[in-house]
Amino acid sequence: MQDNNPDLPGYYKQRKLTVSELPDVEEFDEEEEEEDIEGSYEESDGEESELEMGDDEFDWDSDDLESKLLGEEEENDLDLDGFAPAGVGYGNIKEETIERMKRKKVPKAEKKRMAREAQKEKDEVTVCARCHSLRNYGQVKNQAAENLMPDFDFDRLIATRLIKPATSANPVVVMVVDCVDFDGSFPKRAAKSLFQALRGTENDPKFRKKMPRLVLVATKVDLLPSQVSPSRLDRWVRHRAKAGGGPKLSGVYLVSAHKDVGVRNLLSFLKELAGPRGNVWVVGAQNAGKSTLINALAKKEGAKVTKLTEAPVPGTTLGILRVGGILSAKAKLFDTPGLLHPYLVSMRLNRDEQKMVEIRKELRPRTYRIKARQTIHIGGLVRVDLIQASVETIYFTIWASPNISLHMGKTENAEETWRKHVGVRLQPPIGIDRAADIGKWEEREVKVSGASWDVNSIDIAIAGLGWFSLGLKGEATLALWTYDGIEITLREPLVLDRAPSLERPGFWLPKAISEALGAQSKLEAQRKKLEMENADSLSEAVN
Repeated sequence: MQDNNPDLPGYYKQRKLTVSELPDVEEFDEEEEEEDIEGSYEESDGEESELEMGDDEFDWDSDDLESKLLGEEEENDLDLDGFAPAGVGYGNIKEETIERMKRKKVPKAEKKRMAREAQKEKDEVTVCARCHSLRNYGQVKNQAAENLMPDFDFDRLIATRLIKPATSANPVVVMVVDCVDFDGSFPKRAAKSLFQALRGTENDPKFRKKMPRLVLVATKVDLLPSQVSPSRLDRWVRHRAKAGGGPKLSGVYLVSAHKDVGVRNLLSFLKELAGPRGNVWVVGAQNAGKSTLINALAKKEGAKVTKLTEAPVPGTTLGILRVGGILSAKAKLFDTPGLLHPYLVSMRLNRDEQKMVEIRKELRPRTYRIKARQTIHIGGLVRVDLIQASVETIYFTIWASPNISLHMGKTENAEETWRKHVGVRLQPPIGIDRAADIGKWEEREVKVSGASWDVNSIDIAIAGLGWFSLGLKGEATLALWTYDGIEITLREPLVLDRAPSLERPGFWLPKAISEALGAQSKLEAQRKKLEMENADSLSEAVN
């Protein structure tokens, strides 16, 4: 408490009682007083008394009476600083208490929002222009410079380290494969290099104990049709890995990083294999999902690591990146650049065309029933002619992105249809002149056979695009047209079922292409109408 400065907290001033001497009063007799009281009061010469009652009765309980008696100044003096909120020094009140009382109460939802923003600012890191462009726009900053970057040399940088590791622990190789493009994304070159290296050291007892262990991870399982059971997919993946030249596998895991399927089990298995000081190398084809998988592992472990750049662009990772905080103790995990597969269709396309062939949602089948001398176009990238068959019809089911247009017609008109509509109705590619830039259009003959119409008998996969399944009870000969250098693989069917309904002959156009063609036709009609009106006006002027 203080009584020096009324502007500071805790000011309190006691009232001072002043006693004034009364003026001298003449003595009077009681008899005279009684006489005066019996007389009548005389009105003063001044103003009329404020307490005089008028026509209405005065309210003696009102605040007006007090204000009139005391006056404004005395009333103000009653608002003493002692009645203000207690300040510092009064009881247990401190400066922190005063600040806490002054703070504005924030709602709970606002507090959560502020916490999220603070965490976001904390997680943000400075990235280069290339990574910023990939994260936000899905494309590289400078395409010309991107094409100059060398291919990732797996044999020189990885294979030698795996065969002769620096530590005593067995190295672990995680081969990441895309389920919807298994044969196109399977790292055949890396598998072949490891297989040859392992065969060369299997008789050496010194290196036999340090042999690398291989784990195959099939990603993007959420994009496969729901009717594919996990047990069937596991058997199918093991069979295709063996057919691709892969050595003996220590484990196979089916994972979806976006849906958080199988990530925890994979992380536990890798920790067990790597031990406290082992090295884990994540390898795979370009855009197979390696960086996305590592980010999912880091999130599951709760590791505070810088998020790796993810983008649906081949070649996002440029060099070998060491990622800490995921494995136990001193074990290390390395993210490697994607292996270059030039036989993929997607490698021939530009960014807009890659978006069209990219599979982002669960695959849905599109089924045709075709006869001999009929043709199906899959965009402007693949054409399939049924030359002859031992049966009248076969079922043709396409598993690819829904953004790719389709067409079914007669084989005799197929060449004209492709030449007239490629880049327009048959997309991708986008643009009439783009087909010549992709490569040379060439034919391949394929012979197939099947034992049932009820289920698909065989798959024909186009690397980097998808696959189509054939259902037949007999034999057939196909002519498959595509660009030179594109890999074609015949394999056992992944999905046995086909679409519940059949597509009709003619064009099957995605909504985006259909709307673009409709707008173009409308503009063309308006242009022709304007030309006709101009021609009529000119003829009238001449006449």
